[in-house]
Amino acid sequence: MKPEYTITVYTENQIGLLNRIAIIFSRRKINIESLNTSPSEIESVHRFTIVINETEDVVRKLCRQIEKQVEVLKAYYNNNEEIVWQELALYKVPTAVIAEKVKVERLLREYGARAVAIRNDYTVFETSGHREEIEGLIKALEPYGLIEFVRSARVAIIKDSEGFHKKLKEFESEEPGSNVIENEFLDKQDEVFMM
Repeated sequence: MKPEYTITVYTENQIGLLNRIAIIFSRRKINIESLNTSPSEIESVHRFTIVINETEDVVRKLCRQIEKQVEVLKAYYNNNEEIVWQELALYKVPTAVIAEKVKVERLLREYGARAVAIRNDYTVFETSGHREEIEGLIKALEPYGLIEFVRSARVAIIKDSEGFHKKLKEFESEEPGSNVIENEFLDKQDEVFMM
């Protein structure tokens, strides 16, 4: 089995970019396990979080290919030990089962689940965690009549990512024209034309 990698891509917010990034994966017949897009902490910069199972060499090449897109500022890849990550899940179960079974209530507490909607016929619980924890609660609730389940895409923060954020903020805070190089010969030519 190939290892799991999380690719983090910082981009400008442009229409069609998601499609172009997805094509990079589909051309190589690489399945995307999870995909999340959201604004980043820097205004006008978006963040893609993509989870795939692939070799490190292939992931490195993918990141280089993604960075060739004009709107992409930077692409990183990390294994699970190099990031802090979570997924959110919602579980719909019959309300009658919860009211009758103390065991179910104890089970939900054990997994850190909380009720987000309570109706006569069903109750929706929410929890967050790693995929194994979320799938563990699915298996535990199945005997009690799990009606529906949905899991979000991964959200992740790179443990060691200060460098990129700092460079990006410095780049955005530079005033236009601050990198203009003065040329004494151009100044002299301007004086000649002005005479």
